[in-house]
Amino acid sequence: MTSNLVIHLNQANFAQEVLNSSLPVLVDFWAEWCGPCRIIGPVIEELAREYEGKLKVCKLNVDQEMQVASQYSIRSIPTLIIFKDGKPVEQMIGALPKATLKSKIEGVL
Repeated sequence: MTSNLVIHLNQANFAQEVLNSSLPVLVDFWAEWCGPCRIIGPVIEELAREYEGKLKVCKLNVDQEMQVASQYSIRSIPTLIIFKDGKPVEQMIGALPKATLKSKIEGVL
């Protein structure tokens, strides 16, 4: 289940949604077949709700958008990158606990 608070990224909307965003953006680089990605999925949804209006939350399917994934050297998934002013400022790899993700987000906000 995906809430409409989570924006699905692709090559066409990446610059608009992430690089040109006035809010910090959390991007979840994931894939359908990735177990840890499925585990962290509901946490990403919760973060989207909790930080609504303060943080934009997006998901990018690395299988469908390989070009974007390779631009950011995504080798392991899930990889979460927080962008601020169009630049990656924080990167986390793996299905991390929600508390860890929140402390990274708070550090950027």
